[in-house]
Amino acid sequence: MRIGVFGGTFDPPHIGHLIVAGDVHARLGLDRVLFVPSAVPPHKIARVRASADLRARMVRAAIGGDPRFEVDELELRREGPSYTVDTLRELRDRFRGAELFFLIGMDALRDFPTWRAPVEILRMAQLAVLARAGDEELPEVGSGMVLVPVTRIDLSATEIRRRIAAGESIRHLVSEPVREIIAREGLYR
Repeated sequence: MRIGVFGGTFDPPHIGHLIVAGDVHARLGLDRVLFVPSAVPPHKIARVRASADLRARMVRAAIGGDPRFEVDELELRREGPSYTVDTLRELRDRFRGAELFFLIGMDALRDFPTWRAPVEILRMAQLAVLARAGDEELPEVGSGMVLVPVTRIDLSATEIRRRIAAGESIRHLVSEPVREIIAREGLYR
């Protein structure tokens, strides 16, 4: 079994997340992509706006019934900061024998050496490095990493939150069920 692990704050989840996950699923021949919402991401502790529970609900709504995708709330059950190495240990134990691919953007890859236990992460999973057209080239992709060409979508959760706060439309930037949750809960105003 080949499993993609897509961690993030998903604050909120948007169509860019879904398109990238679909690209990686197809290009790596994955059986599924697990969306893993972070409870307390160590690098964004003060910046997460919606509660972990609401973000998980929005991710579930975003993926709908797509059989390629699942939501895994394992980080939401954990106390304290969410470290990738802990998540991969748990997934490796749960999916014995599966090949794990951890989705990571070029921006996050630059900081990867500073993450908790990067060598152990590379022993448990390949890094699926998301390569968008126009991104700077990596000088060398090391062992344990695979470059995955993905569709370039110039969209961020930050921009969506800004648009909501400014009273602008987010239609077509997030799925309709996610938009409904945001409106109903009064998020990001």
